[in-house]
Amino acid sequence: MRAVGIKVLNSRLSEFVRIAAAGDTVLITDRSRVVAELGPPRETRSPQVADARLAAMVRRGLLTPPTLAQSDRPRPMTRAGTLATVLRGLDEDRADRDLS
Repeated sequence: MRAVGIKVLNSRLSEFVRIAAAGDTVLITDRSRVVAELGPPRETRSPQVADARLAAMVRRGLLTPPTLAQSDRPRPMTRAGTLATVLRGLDEDRADRDLS
């Protein structure tokens, strides 16, 4: 574990990010008082930023993940028919429209 002041961290941030990515924790200090920690992501953390933000919002109670019962799951798509059948159905639906 290393400790670094804010000014030094600011000037050598990439170096300390590499240290954290390698698995070490860096304590960030302001006037000899620890104010933050920079460390590797938790093993459960998604590598995608969007996933991490969504997970954080769920933890804070801002979002509720969807819950689908087995019967509520969308049914797999089924074929509507041949192209000719679909076009014939469209023509029948549109037959009563005034095209003028």
